Amino acid sequence: STSVAYQTSSDYRLKENVADMVDGIDRVKQLKPVKFNFIDEDRILDGFLAHEVSDIVPEAIGGEKDAMKDQEYEVSPAVYNEEGELVTEAVVGTRSVPDYQGIDQSKLVPLLTAALQEAVAKIEVLEARVATLEG
Repeated sequence: STSVAYQTSSDYRLKENVADMVDGIDRVKQLKPVKFNFIDEDRILDGFLAHEVSDIVPEAIGGEKDAMKDQEYEVSPAVYNEEGELVTEAVVGTRSVPDYQGIDQSKLVPLLTAALQEAVAKIEVLEARVATLEG
C-alpha cells in the first residue's frame, strides 16, 4: 500500500504568544465560499477566490492579487543545417504572464474549528435557557 502524509510543525515548544481564538464566527462570516469551474473545464467545484480570503486568513494564501511575472519564450527556433551545425540562433523573447495566487485550504481548519466551538457554546447556553423556561 502507499500513503501520503502532510504535516506542519505544531509542537507547543516551537510556539509563543499562544492565545485562544475568540473571533471565529465573525471571521467565518466574512468568508465567501463559491461554486466555480476552471476555464475550459466543465466540472463544478466548491471553493474560494484567493484574494477574498487573503485578508481573513492570510497564511492560507500564496501570491499577490493580479500579480504578473516575466516569462521567456521561443519566438523562432534555432536552425541547423544537414550536418547539424547551427545556422541561426533561436530568438527568445520575454512576455508578461499571470502569476496566479494559490490557497492552502487546510489553513482554514483552525478558524472553522473555532467558529464551530463558539456556535456550539451559544447553542448550549440557549438550550439551557429553554430547559429552564420549560422546566
